[in-house]
Amino acid sequence: MNYSRFQPSKDLASFVKFFWTLEVSPEESAEKQRVVPDGCIEMAFILGDDIKRYTSENDYIIQPRAMVLGQTLAPFYIQPTGYVHTFAASFFPYSFSSFVSKPIKSLTNKETSIYELFEHNEARSLEKKIIEALTTGERINILEAFLFSRLSDQRTIERIVKATVKTLFSRNGNISINEITNSDHSKKRQMERQFLDIVGISPKQLCKVIRLQAALKALINQEERLTHIAHESNYYDQSHFIKDFKEFTGIRPSDFFWRKSMMLSSLIYK
Repeated sequence: MNYSRFQPSKDLASFVKFFWTLEVSPEESAEKQRVVPDGCIEMAFILGDDIKRYTSENDYIIQPRAMVLGQTLAPFYIQPTGYVHTFAASFFPYSFSSFVSKPIKSLTNKETSIYELFEHNEARSLEKKIIEALTTGERINILEAFLFSRLSDQRTIERIVKATVKTLFSRNGNISINEITNSDHSKKRQMERQFLDIVGISPKQLCKVIRLQAALKALINQEERLTHIAHESNYYDQSHFIKDFKEFTGIRPSDFFWRKSMMLSSLIYK
């Protein structure tokens, strides 16, 4: 697997977390791969062969070749049909709402074709340019130009949501919304509505994803034992850690390194 990340321009750095590419030869791409939630929204272009996304143990759909993957709250399997070549942008949780008019919560837990999110001629032109580009650098320039064209002075990120997301990430999800809102129930309800409109999931759900990501990175890098990771990640106890881990990965922490289907996740989060 050849996975690479690229930084956005300074003007887009508050919207795009990074661009990434993934290339896998047909000989290495036969295994199903489990995808774990990471709290971000992705815009991806499949430049190689088709990729299956499993909706159950045996049923699957073919992913759109130009799509947006919204917030995900459960693991899912993908399986390439041959050569893998993907170019994508990973957006901060609060930022993708600046580029589309469709409610972000309608994108949750699924792939949405860019033809459903943008005017048809815009989407067709963007996909064509991305496909015909010869280098990753060209593709980044094309997508950044498209994103700049979508920004509007009238559509700004809600400061309270952006500040809250930054706080959640800086604390690895270890802070309650009551603490942020000083237990003001009206502020809490307002923030939850704004999160659904801008991020696509609730603050509590994003906290769980961020906290699990921090624990997952510690596990992959084998920094500490499971009990210490659970404690440092502010889980109530090890059973609470295992419960959340299974919710987002589908397996127990102790089984993580023994599954071939976790190779991609291990590579990305390491």
